[in-house]
Amino acid sequence: MSTPDEVYATLHTSVGGRLMTVTVLDRKAGLARRVYTSHPVEYPVSGTKPMGQGDWTTQVVDRGEPFVANTVAEFAIYFPDHAVIEALGCGSALNVPVRDGAVIGTVNILDIAHFFTPERVAERLAIIETRRAEIVKAMSQADLA
Repeated sequence: MSTPDEVYATLHTSVGGRLMTVTVLDRKAGLARRVYTSHPVEYPVSGTKPMGQGDWTTQVVDRGEPFVANTVAEFAIYFPDHAVIEALGCGSALNVPVRDGAVIGTVNILDIAHFFTPERVAERLAIIETRRAEIVKAMSQADLA
């Protein structure tokens, strides 16, 4: 039986990305809690951010659709930490909602600018869907207290 960290680390190996985080939604608290990170100094697993309202939340959390941005300018309006992301060499972002009925969290993959072509997005969505059951199980073990 794999631990959540092992599930996420294996997923990161499969989907790639210079930076990958996984967040679990804590709807009661109105927060997204980081449960995995490839960069613990810049993005520690203790990190949270408010589940704000807006176009990104409507698309990813409410409608359950992936968000793709291939330049910093495309995601800077949604990610207040865009300067940190850019300093890590990342200029594109793919946020994939994970559903268990409703969206329960996201897999966030960041890489160089213009990385997320339609083919690369489709490949990563397929990998995440194939592993959805184990990702959901790992997310369900998150300590939201």
